[in-house]
Amino acid sequence: MRDDRDNLIVDLTFEFALMIVEFAEILESHKKYVVARQILKSGTSIGANVREAQNAESLLDFIHKMKVSAKEADETDYWLQVCKHSNNYPYQENITEKLEDIKRVISKIISSAKKRLKTKQ
Repeated sequence: MRDDRDNLIVDLTFEFALMIVEFAEILESHKKYVVARQILKSGTSIGANVREAQNAESLLDFIHKMKVSAKEADETDYWLQVCKHSNNYPYQENITEKLEDIKRVISKIISSAKKRLKTKQ
């Protein structure tokens, strides 16, 4: 069985997913259902893909899953920007800040994994 303790990106993305769930509920309370659904899907998918990457079958598979996570992070950033710049939408700056931290860590992980892959070839 996998041990996720002391895994920074797993922890960060799980905490972020919890923040996104709460934010989606706030959006729904303001009747912003479409954006709530979109942000809930993409925001929780980041951590789901990171978690799946922990069981990757190969380094290439790991990189692929982390890239999917990065794409979900970009989509989540898009929806957060929609909230930020739309009238009458709630917005929480701390969520965007947390997402930026996650995007930096994921980018570094992908970069490091690609370097490892090159040394193996």
